[in-house]
Amino acid sequence: MRIGEIAALVGVTSRAVRHYHHIGLLPEPARQANGYRAYTVRDAVLLARIRRLSEIGLSLDEVRDVLADDAGRELAEVLGELDADLARQEREIHERRQVLAVLLEAPLTSDGPLSPALAALLEHAPATTSPAAAKDREHLSLLDAAGDGAGAELLAALRPLAEAPGVLVLYERLDELAGAGVDDPRIAPLAAELVAAVPDEVLAMIPEGEPSTTGLGRVLLDDYPPAQRAVVSRVMEALAERVRGRNA
Repeated sequence: MRIGEIAALVGVTSRAVRHYHHIGLLPEPARQANGYRAYTVRDAVLLARIRRLSEIGLSLDEVRDVLADDAGRELAEVLGELDADLARQEREIHERRQVLAVLLEAPLTSDGPLSPALAALLEHAPATTSPAAAKDREHLSLLDAAGDGAGAELLAALRPLAEAPGVLVLYERLDELAGAGVDDPRIAPLAAELVAAVPDEVLAMIPEGEPSTTGLGRVLLDDYPPAQRAVVSRVMEALAERVRGRNA
């Protein structure tokens, strides 16, 4: 193989191959009578290994150390390792495509694509033009993106609340507080009703702490005007108290 052929086979540029030669990372094969380098399968395997090690974040000096440890290994062993690595990549690509297929089946909105769990939740939520409901959707997207493996379970647990016939009324009452002050008498009763509407299954997934004063809780609160913020803050504090009561 010539330099262009081995570069194309491994998926690198001819310039990269020459650079590896220059720094001594890839031995330069002997030139034939016509002046061209003649690369072998062994060279291709070594070049593929250099590329793979570089792609996972190793510096070229670190790649050199790894290759030194591999010196003297049989070609069949190295090829077997490369084959196993390709099989792993195939599995990962297949898994990512499965996730992508689910995302493509979900509604592609301006804030999409949505995760499968969030798309399933919103599919069962009643249609509404409520600004508070739209804000809640944005916050759910943020929580879903920032969450860990428990995010899908939390969204599934929220489904009864999303399907509850009175949820739109609660959103509308929250909308009515958009321009109100923090001393509005509607704040306390609305907060109490929102807390009562949260399913017990959701409580089991809320970590114990003070969600309204730090981290993501503070970010969410800052997104509301004063009276609405007072409602949501009361809800967060009450839910945190219910969580502490369950864990006591």
